[in-house]
Amino acid sequence: MPDTELAQSLTGTAAAATASPRYFVRFTRQQRYMHAVLFTTFLGLAATGLVMRFSESFWARKFAAGVGGFGAILFFHKLCAIVLTIAFLIHVKEVFQRGLLRREKGIFWGSTSMVANWKDVKDLFGHMRWFLGLGPKPQFERYAYWEKFDYWAVFWGMIVIGFSGYAMWFAPFFAHFLPGWALNAVLVIHSEEGLLAILFIFSIHFVNTHLRPDSFPMDMVIFTGVESEEEFSHKRPLEYKRMVAEGKAESRLGIAPPLWLVNFSKVVGALAIAIGLMLLVLTLTAYFS
Repeated sequence: MPDTELAQSLTGTAAAATASPRYFVRFTRQQRYMHAVLFTTFLGLAATGLVMRFSESFWARKFAAGVGGFGAILFFHKLCAIVLTIAFLIHVKEVFQRGLLRREKGIFWGSTSMVANWKDVKDLFGHMRWFLGLGPKPQFERYAYWEKFDYWAVFWGMIVIGFSGYAMWFAPFFAHFLPGWALNAVLVIHSEEGLLAILFIFSIHFVNTHLRPDSFPMDMVIFTGVESEEEFSHKRPLEYKRMVAEGKAESRLGIAPPLWLVNFSKVVGALAIAIGLMLLVLTLTAYFS
């Protein structure tokens, strides 16, 4: 092949490679599966818990009758609780293995950690100033302050709601070392904390994750695991710049999600959001009626 043709061929190949967008991995397959278990079981817990919490409501009685009565509702509530507890314990085990045994940097502190730091405080107030047109939009690292807030809200909820739920489930066992008033208190705690979790997830979390302008109508990265270079550099510019500066861009490269996965994710995500918003409306209606 003549030199001119070879040069033209290489130029065309380089241009085609440049034109095709690159994708970077944000969540591993295990993390995506864990999130799928989390939101599926949470929807199940929310739906069954609301039916028992507002058992006198017309819609709660109809729903319970449709699945075999309140006994069946309680069975599914406990089943979802067990699955979610196992997933939570697996996550905690992995975090401590990576942080304490493998001594991976950035698990408990730093730019890649889910632990809040001083930058998150500055980003919060900087974001508020930006909302009011009083300053520039803050640039975020791997996790923004609201993502950390989401994470720790779920973590706190798992401990408080989980313990109170198991205390009611196995009341004779817990009665050996808890006074009677404490067992009465866990019923209130479980009910009110459950309502708070539902209100938080179906309003704050949905808005922050999916309904904000950068991601509307849905952030697909938790389903596909990857995001385009343009999206990555726009949403998390500090992480993108750090990754390029440290020469880690190639190690984070992924492949474009197949069309079936994108469409499947849209259907599952839209269904989850629709169910969540419906439960939110039913909660507010039953609570204030």
